[in-house]
Amino acid sequence: MTDQFRSPILLALIGHPIGHSLSPLMHSAALKLLRLAGRYEAWDVSDLKQAVEKLRREGYRGASVTIPFKRDVMAFLDDLDDQARRIGAVNTVFLREGRLQGTNTDWEGLLRALRKVTDLFGKRIVVLGAGGTARAALYGLLAEGGVPVVVNRTEKQGRGLAEEFGCPFYPLAEIGDLAGDILINATPVGMVPEIDFSPVPAAALRRFRLVADVIYNPMKTRLLREAEEAGCAVLSGMDMFVEQGAAQFRLWTGLEPPVDRMRQVVKQELERREGKQA
Repeated sequence: MTDQFRSPILLALIGHPIGHSLSPLMHSAALKLLRLAGRYEAWDVSDLKQAVEKLRREGYRGASVTIPFKRDVMAFLDDLDDQARRIGAVNTVFLREGRLQGTNTDWEGLLRALRKVTDLFGKRIVVLGAGGTARAALYGLLAEGGVPVVVNRTEKQGRGLAEEFGCPFYPLAEIGDLAGDILINATPVGMVPEIDFSPVPAAALRRFRLVADVIYNPMKTRLLREAEEAGCAVLSGMDMFVEQGAAQFRLWTGLEPPVDRMRQVVKQELERREGKQA
């Protein structure tokens, strides 16, 4: 073991609620497979400032940040990298030279997953949502040469995001009149336990060739099931989740993560959970 890993690697998940998250399972598997001493803990947080102070005080190597703290956490960190500043949201905290820094790997996870099934350059891509995940999606899609469109239920928030990234905006009520190459759900609608909901009327889906959902639990949301029935290709959020986690692991350890094994343990656990619900 090298000098940098003589101390246990302490990592955490910061969010609320966090019971559905498979980040602890995925990252714990990666630590174990690489024989790294340490642990990844799940913190259901009510006081965000106190949680960040604990990271600093107790020498944590880093943390994942999830709903609803991806924007609020920025105020409590020592530094933000250029990606976090541009996106305006942080999903990853890492320690560098005694300072807690914020970055965002959601966009990287999304792009890596999408590149496996389609080219993004010049494609018209409707992004549902206006939160941290939607911001990361817009950043990545624009960097890849895509042509994103923002659609959101709340007009003020959605229009503000669209203007910030230089994209068109449409209210969710007009989704039935829109068409494009790709539709990406960047909202939590349809996530466990509210699995019977979809953010988009089924009739609107036939206007898109590919429908992607950032939600990975369940693996196939109602949105994706209805998209398949409408003849669309679909992409689950599982690959996006694993790829963004792999990018986090590289930052925290400087090592190449066992991505295939991380994907395997996530898939197996999702199948187990869905089997119990059946």
